[in-house]
Amino acid sequence: MLGELLWNLLLMLLCYGYVILVVLVSGKLPGTLRISQKNSRRFLHVMIGNLPFVIPFFTSNIYPVLVAAPFILVTFLASPYSPFKSDRFERLTNITEEGHPLGLVYYAISYTLLAFFFASKPYIVAAGILPMAYGDSAASYLGEKYGKRAYNLLTRKSLEGSAAMFVGSILSLTVGLAFFSIFYPLHISTLILATIATASITTLAESLSPRGLDNLTVPILGALTFLFVVGKI
Repeated sequence: MLGELLWNLLLMLLCYGYVILVVLVSGKLPGTLRISQKNSRRFLHVMIGNLPFVIPFFTSNIYPVLVAAPFILVTFLASPYSPFKSDRFERLTNITEEGHPLGLVYYAISYTLLAFFFASKPYIVAAGILPMAYGDSAASYLGEKYGKRAYNLLTRKSLEGSAAMFVGSILSLTVGLAFFSIFYPLHISTLILATIATASITTLAESLSPRGLDNLTVPILGALTFLFVVGKI
């Protein structure tokens, strides 16, 4: 029993250390490698999205929630809405997405909610988080660089960016679900349909979500879509 507790605590510490390292590296990228602030934020987005891959190694469902939940407070304290101003949060504040001051807070909330409800089935958590991490980052980068065919539903997007969102979601879900199939009885035929449906819904959610709300809508709708298609597995 003690050994199991220590194992879970060690995994939690490794997750905390990973997040801190990613934040520190993201903060250093603009100065050391002359990478833009936007690309450093994309790097942060992608790397944080890898956390669901650790969930199968926990032996209790509470621990993934305890990994995610503290970062709701941390990211809020680093936002412009924080009642406290501290140099300790300056690096995180600097990489908060421009125009989306609560984007990282929403990201932490999404991950916490998904971990709370689906930690026993981490592939569902991944179905929500991976499109946000990889698909949305691809949409942001390629849409900004190559987007020429703009459209405006609730917010201005481009067809190129939405296509990148869809493809990035498909690819990340394919790789992610291949990983989770090592641990869980996932059936290929069902996963193909679930992957396409999830990528489609998350692309639609991203195209309709203004001001960082996609950090909420994409993970939650992605997970629910995947769950609806695959049923109880």
